Amino acid sequence: MTGPAPLPGLLRPARHRLPALVGDLRQLASVQRIALRDGPDRGLPLLAFSTGGGLDFQIKENGTLDIRSLHFRGRPVGWQHPAGEPGNPERALTGFLVTCGLENVRAPRAGMAQHGSLAMSPVRVTGVGEDWAAAQPQLFVEGEIIQPQPNGAVFRLHRRITAPIGAARLTISDRIENISATAAEMMILYHLNFGFPVVQPGFTVALGARRIVEIADSEITSAPGAPECHPVDPAAQVRLICPASADWPGLDIRLEFDRASLPYLQTWRDARAGRNILALEPCNCALLADGTSGPGPTLRPGAHWHGQLSMTFA
Repeated sequence: MTGPAPLPGLLRPARHRLPALVGDLRQLASVQRIALRDGPDRGLPLLAFSTGGGLDFQIKENGTLDIRSLHFRGRPVGWQHPAGEPGNPERALTGFLVTCGLENVRAPRAGMAQHGSLAMSPVRVTGVGEDWAAAQPQLFVEGEIIQPQPNGAVFRLHRRITAPIGAARLTISDRIENISATAAEMMILYHLNFGFPVVQPGFTVALGARRIVEIADSEITSAPGAPECHPVDPAAQVRLICPASADWPGLDIRLEFDRASLPYLQTWRDARAGRNILALEPCNCALLADGTSGPGPTLRPGAHWHGQLSMTFA
């Protein structure tokens, strides 16, 4: 019979010895409930994750458990909007991860708002904390969102986010169920906003053997670029590389997602002054020529959809 998996990095001592080596295990890794005290996001409730493996990120507790900010070894990875979140019409840019859906994910269509209303839906947190007893000790949060659809259907999203203690990896697992008596189309898009100092000359994104993004210079543009949507081969890997420079060490990010549930990867670049954003967006529906979305799957009463997204930083 094998024992528990050893912890990586600074947590090498056998797990049973850890309580004797620290005053509180949370000095090694923790999830803390905090609230911002000033600025445009004053009062915003957050869950601050610190894995002890160099990965630190903040989860927005007031909507969809999306990720507000993310740092790896002290280096900011995401883009941050200067106007904050409350009342911001650019809600898809108000954090590192903003989940778009479930009735719409792109340009407005059939009276539905751009990016959908999921990001504004309140969440009920059902569990949060540190699990040191798991085979792989981890930080976690889970909760659920109830979202009515335009045709009267009702979807329930159950989300669980985990991050192994002592590592630099996070996983988002979503389960969406139709809890009504009416069938409805379901769309979802995970809007990941990368910013400086990750997004700079030399930064590339590869989808399998094909390079789909390459930032060759720091040219400022007057308008954002058009999104591009790439069908994803089930065997393809998504890898983001930021080479080392005089100011920053290199960074290697591996993005993995369930390609059966999320068969497309959309990219979008905004190189305007004050922006410098590169968005990567796994999604379950195609991009049409007019900027709207192709059909998503139809969830019949009692049916469910499951998707998973992971990121590893090195």
